Amino acid sequence: MKEKTLHKNKNLKKDDETYSLILYNDNINTFDHVIKSLVEVCGHNFIQAEQCALIVHLRGSYEVKKGSKELLNAMSKSLNIKGLTSIVIH
Repeated sequence: MKEKTLHKNKNLKKDDETYSLILYNDNINTFDHVIKSLVEVCGHNFIQAEQCALIVHLRGSYEVKKGSKELLNAMSKSLNIKGLTSIVIH
């Protein structure tokens, strides 16, 4: 079977491309607070939020969400207001 190569659509605007919301570990917030924040802000279910919190704790950072720049910037701001450290990257 021949493999197909996927090509990036060059007609997409830069804003249509996918961005990543990165959450960083800290020694201040509890697991419960991080999990609750991910559920409230990112729309994760409890299990998904719990897994993200554990990965962030073990690795130091983790991509917790992908999406548009505008949406992720709003989520990052909300997480930062809750005392978590997050950024949006391309």
